[in-house]
Amino acid sequence: MLIAMAGLPGAGKSTVAKALGRELMVPVVSVDPIEAAMWRAGVDRGQPTGLAAYFVAEAVAAEALGLGQTVVVDAVNAVEEAREHWRSLADRYGVPLVFIEVECSDPAVHRQRLESRSRGIEGFCEPTWEDVEERREVFAAWSDSDARLVLDSAIDLSSNVAAALRFLRTGC
Repeated sequence: MLIAMAGLPGAGKSTVAKALGRELMVPVVSVDPIEAAMWRAGVDRGQPTGLAAYFVAEAVAAEALGLGQTVVVDAVNAVEEAREHWRSLADRYGVPLVFIEVECSDPAVHRQRLESRSRGIEGFCEPTWEDVEERREVFAAWSDSDARLVLDSAIDLSSNVAAALRFLRTGC
């Protein structure tokens, strides 16, 4: 199975992704550390490293799927082109694709989380609240054909992980 996380920066998707990875004992492939590694390697930040990071994440996820493993991909997945990467990958390997979107219903909590977080990704500049607001404006609508669970990170992590596991096991 391919599990593709989605949601605005700071909403809590990485936290849910890591918890699912631990619970399911599967790899989690995260776009942000990949992009930061490119910058540390000397790739100019003016280059399309965000797009490149999605392609690298896709290649790493493909390797795991090729070994018969479930994989969790941790990325914003705000635009249709990004989501199509995961649809295409799942189709190539004949595995189900599930999107798990994480949002935070409390803007004050979301902003506080974003502004106080330090994920320890060397060389990665955390987005600002203004960046998140700009991304919110261009976040694409979802296709009705996508299997998708929406979680609210304003509730506790254990409840969200339990809901995600239930969804992954039963499809509802």
